[in-house]
Amino acid sequence: MKNKELPFGQKMHFPNASFGLKRKIILLAAIFILAVILGILKGSVNLSFLELISRENRQILHLRFARVILAIVASSGLSVCGIVLQAILRNPLAEPYLLGTSSGAGVAAVIALTLGAASFYIPFAAFIGAILTTLLVYYISRERGKIGVHSLILSGVIVSIAFSAIILFLLSTSERQTLHGISWWLWGNLEVFDYKLLFAVTLIVALGIFVTYLFSQDLNAISIGEEEALHLGVNVELVKKILLFLVSLITAAIISVCGVIGFVGLIIPHITRLVIGPNHRLLIPVSCILSSAFMLLCDSFARTLFSPSEIPIGVITAIVGAPIFIILLKKSEVK
Repeated sequence: MKNKELPFGQKMHFPNASFGLKRKIILLAAIFILAVILGILKGSVNLSFLELISRENRQILHLRFARVILAIVASSGLSVCGIVLQAILRNPLAEPYLLGTSSGAGVAAVIALTLGAASFYIPFAAFIGAILTTLLVYYISRERGKIGVHSLILSGVIVSIAFSAIILFLLSTSERQTLHGISWWLWGNLEVFDYKLLFAVTLIVALGIFVTYLFSQDLNAISIGEEEALHLGVNVELVKKILLFLVSLITAAIISVCGVIGFVGLIIPHITRLVIGPNHRLLIPVSCILSSAFMLLCDSFARTLFSPSEIPIGVITAIVGAPIFIILLKKSEVK
């Protein structure tokens, strides 16, 4: 079978777990562990380790643990969604919000905030908005019962632009207090207000990633090309529908609890491919480790840069992620 190029010029070859590859994975795991420790020890409130584990600060410790869990869940889900979309759409610019989920969730959340809904209902409204928007994009992009790749991308872009305009209109007519809450949500944050919601989102994302991993070999085949995948016995249309549904579900769940966090699902898949290759059996779990470390480090920076004030995590991921993506893009052009 003739190899074809993948995003950013990566060849379709599947390396064995060589010593060099194992060392890379161990190094990434070590960075992840250090990022977890840093996420627990550092925050907007400066406390020593002994102060943090004392009884009077036990609540702060619990909140930091929950925040670390949410960072791992959100980053892992976003990176896996990015991997799936880049493979299915064969587009290096594909990322979790391509299908309009972020704008749909944003419209629903902003409407709920504008109407003065209780904070408990905001995540639910965002989740419903994301799912309905994704269904709308699917409906628009259907071509004779099939999901057209180009139509799907264009439909997602058009719906995102339309809903973004609605969000801007609602922002321009909102009160200052509501405006601050909306802006904070749109730029993403990892504050945990409801442990039950965190558990539900963790369950959805974990199951979604697990099922996606079961399709690793199918993603390997589709990454080469749909015709080649068909020759290998892959039911391409069925696999695409299942995986796109999982991507939508995972993204909607993440957005509902922590808003829009950009660049994680765009750059982490590319970096992971450069480190361990394009084999999805390794790409998916390793990207979860790398994205978690990236998110935790960005969150620690967001909480401590202007302590005790906190920067929305989406601002930090954008500032860090944009130049990284430009470097990757230029590197691919050189190749």
